[in-house]
Amino acid sequence: MSESKETSEKGARTMLEIQPVQQPLNAVVEVPGSKSISNRALPIAALATGTSTLRNMLFSDDSRYFMSCLQKLGFQLEIDEDTKTVVVEGLGGTLPSHDGILDLFVGNAGTAARFLTAFVSIGVGTYRIDGIPRMRERPIQDLIDALQTLGVSIRSELGTGCPPVLVEANGLPGGEVSIPGNKSSQYLSALLLTAPYANRDVEIKVSGELLSAPYIDMTIRMMSQFGVQVETHGDNVFHIAAGQRYKARDYIVEPDASSASYFAAAPAIAGGRVRVTNLSRDSLQGDALFAGLLEQMGCQVRWGTDYIEVEKRDGQTLRGIDVDLNEMSDTTMTLAVVAPFASTPTTIRNIGHIRIKETDRIHAVVTELRKLGVQVEEWEDGMRIYPASQIRPAEIDTYDDHRMAMAFALVGLRVNGVKIKDPGCVSKTFPTYFEVFTKMCNPTTT
Repeated sequence: MSESKETSEKGARTMLEIQPVQQPLNAVVEVPGSKSISNRALPIAALATGTSTLRNMLFSDDSRYFMSCLQKLGFQLEIDEDTKTVVVEGLGGTLPSHDGILDLFVGNAGTAARFLTAFVSIGVGTYRIDGIPRMRERPIQDLIDALQTLGVSIRSELGTGCPPVLVEANGLPGGEVSIPGNKSSQYLSALLLTAPYANRDVEIKVSGELLSAPYIDMTIRMMSQFGVQVETHGDNVFHIAAGQRYKARDYIVEPDASSASYFAAAPAIAGGRVRVTNLSRDSLQGDALFAGLLEQMGCQVRWGTDYIEVEKRDGQTLRGIDVDLNEMSDTTMTLAVVAPFASTPTTIRNIGHIRIKETDRIHAVVTELRKLGVQVEEWEDGMRIYPASQIRPAEIDTYDDHRMAMAFALVGLRVNGVKIKDPGCVSKTFPTYFEVFTKMCNPTTT
């Protein structure tokens, strides 16, 4: 890979050209800790009674914002990036007191924004959760409405239904609440994580289809790992008994399955095999099953007890698939960049909610694929991608979205002239992505 400079209205930025590989891949890859698990472990550990040691933590923009906010709230964290360890002194469900409005800045970390909004409701005092301009475009009104129903004084400060959010907290009263399931699973996770510290039982009813259900399963399983039980009634009713408390513990964070998807997809495009270590189909993360989609497309997948390996042999042809990707929507971009190399069209459905992520991910993917010469149909909640007999060189805009950069780099494994603009945006979740990517491209014996 080589670097060049471009100038835009944002000033000088790096542009990274991906060099196609000259032989099939043969690599073993380790990816950082899961963003989703790291961002659940942090508030749980802060609410727990006693000292928790969190290992294999993700150190990225998102997790650093979350840690910084906890420290600003008055929690003691011992952070060691070299060993990927964070020691959290839990305060048993209390938040340190403060004067005036306590400002918590989350950048563009949507998980931190939503989890912290519910988290501070158990405190006493006034809190403001805010971020960069894009964060002020990301909806949070459904969570605000739910917390109001549970007795919290909270509002969107500018009246937009987006951050900044102002919380005038005096503890979380609790009770029954209904939330829509078709916007963001993070609203439900935010309520679940905080609910044990309400003054009375909390019962949450989800109306409509529950979005990204595996992330709710992850939340409930992690709560159980720290000693709190959630009663479920069917798929849409969640009951949390008051008085439960998280118990401090030593906890190992799984590798990030969404980040692993890029390396799993690499042999589908470039040929060869790649093994991602310390991950299995029994993962807490639904995205670990992404390799199963590659299997449907014609790759060989080996599911080990502590690894997932994907192989595409010489002469094998990929076939397109038709898939509802609602439950692992963070892998949309990964599948989308594999699709042009298949022999038949690939249809991705039921992902309308990703239009309110770091960018409008449906439109961004469609725009950049068309730039590469790929025929794509776009609709409100999905897309259809057609096989491309020839993919042309292009400079890929990444929209300050880490997943756009990581996914579209894969195209460059096989196509000359693919340049990734602002590759540094991967720091949001995977700061060393391109280092690991480069290492993968240099075959090793395994």
